[in-house]
Amino acid sequence: MSEGDIVFAGSVPEFYDTYLVPLIFEVYADDIANRTKALNPKSVLEVAAGSGVVTRALAKRLDAEASYTVTDLNQPMLDYAASLQEQDNRVIWRQADALELPFDEASFDAVVCQFGVMFFPDRVAGYREARRVLKPGGTYLFNVWDAIDTNEFAHAVSDAAAAAFPDDPPGFLPRTPYGYFDLGLIRDELGRAGFSQVSINTLEKISAAPSPRHPAVAFCQGTPLRNEIETRDASLLDHVTDRATEAIAARFGSGAVEAKMRAHIVSAA
Repeated sequence: MSEGDIVFAGSVPEFYDTYLVPLIFEVYADDIANRTKALNPKSVLEVAAGSGVVTRALAKRLDAEASYTVTDLNQPMLDYAASLQEQDNRVIWRQADALELPFDEASFDAVVCQFGVMFFPDRVAGYREARRVLKPGGTYLFNVWDAIDTNEFAHAVSDAAAAAFPDDPPGFLPRTPYGYFDLGLIRDELGRAGFSQVSINTLEKISAAPSPRHPAVAFCQGTPLRNEIETRDASLLDHVTDRATEAIAARFGSGAVEAKMRAHIVSAA
């Protein structure tokens, strides 16, 4: 992972939430919110909350007396998430590094993270921090994407971006968000962090968009792939987005489009 892989600033948060969240994140946010609700937690910590799609799904499912602390490394993303959340005294917003959480030991019944652990510079350290702040018997619940070739829109966009820069293809998508899918490695790293009970389920869903351009804009302009494109040639952002649109249309059609996506749901206790 490069330093640019964790930069969600400028117009990226708005594009991320407007295009990417409904495309790939909302359905998995509902899943992780339901799984968290089933734990009946009284105190929840969310790390790497992004634009708050899980926050919005989970807050309305938690008990009235529950506390919910929402964190992200990127203050612009956290600010954007807070602006979308209805007033809720149970929800506390705090900028925090998942590798150095500013909370006492045994503070939370559940720690949740949606598609964030792939961005941790040191995942074992992040897992240790989650375990440290969990109460005895608490649960760490997170999800990660499967390989990029099982996530069809992302795969098409990544190939289109690579074709636009054949001498220096952008590698953000396969390297980071879609680069942590080895179940044996996940179990090993959780074990090294002290988790002894780990269960993993694979969940395939359908991603739907009103047009081929929607997923092209989502990935090219709503993720750090944009940073990679602009670093190579800022004038080509629209060109790469157009090429990604064409690639998706060629494979999935020119009207409303659907594609498969797949993720692993991890529960560690």
